[in-house]
Amino acid sequence: MSAATTRSRTARTARTPVPDRLCAEAVDLARAAAEEAAAPGVVGEHVGVVSEGDRVVTHYFESTEPGYRGWRWAVTVARASRAKNVTLDETVLLPGADALLAPEWVPWSERLRPGDMGPGDLLPTEAEDLRLEPGWSGEDEPPPNSVVSDELAELADAEDAELTDRPVAISRGSIASVAEELGTRRARVLSRYGLHEAADRWDEAFGPNTPMAQAAPARCVSCAFLIPMAGSLKQAFGVCANEFGPADGHVVSLAYGCGGHSEAAVMPKPVRPADHALDTMRVDEYALRPERGEGSVPSEADGASEDLGHS
Repeated sequence: MSAATTRSRTARTARTPVPDRLCAEAVDLARAAAEEAAAPGVVGEHVGVVSEGDRVVTHYFESTEPGYRGWRWAVTVARASRAKNVTLDETVLLPGADALLAPEWVPWSERLRPGDMGPGDLLPTEAEDLRLEPGWSGEDEPPPNSVVSDELAELADAEDAELTDRPVAISRGSIASVAEELGTRRARVLSRYGLHEAADRWDEAFGPNTPMAQAAPARCVSCAFLIPMAGSLKQAFGVCANEFGPADGHVVSLAYGCGGHSEAAVMPKPVRPADHALDTMRVDEYALRPERGEGSVPSEADGASEDLGHS
């Protein structure tokens, strides 16, 4: 036999070890273990045997349980060196090449869609949510009649001129500007009756008496997702800007509420798992025999033991 043939056979044996004969023949033992772990009547035919190492073999059985198409019962058996008895090592249900698998898990924060929230549900918000920012405190406001305040006023007038279609922008603070904000420059405006009718309709759809508001932890008046309305309606209504809330884009009462309140719940930090009580990764070294002078058995045999034939 040539050296090349010997090396080829050695490499092939190292890659795919030959299954142990006694372990490979223990099909009945493996089937009994699979039937004990599985429900009655769901362990099918023996479909294969794979060598996992020296005297370690895994038997595969077809799974006939509904919903587990293509899965196989894997039973690993082993045998000690120079022993004839095969023992059970592990039994587990594993997916095969064409197994029916569940879709990849997606975190709940990515699965949530607008309209999924119901009464009593809470939607935690992260501390660094990009949709929220600190509210105005007044600390950065320039003092009256300062150069900075005049510059901001000029900038606001320039922005108004860019957004309007009129050839000449209305100066801020003029009577026409106030009339423009109040809506009196239109030919007709909403009457008080029409205003109350709309308010009743909005309050009925997204008001404090709805099931969602009754189960909410807080009200919209303190929510960062609430966009205030202009005019007299801002005293009782606003517009919801939470895309995951049930009232996104709708006019809501300030007394309304839902689980998507910006301050209702803060997303908790991931819990750090507790350390193991037992260190299963460290290897403890023990001496095969105690040191001289230690232990319960004397290191030197006495005369009586020698007379009795003890060594």
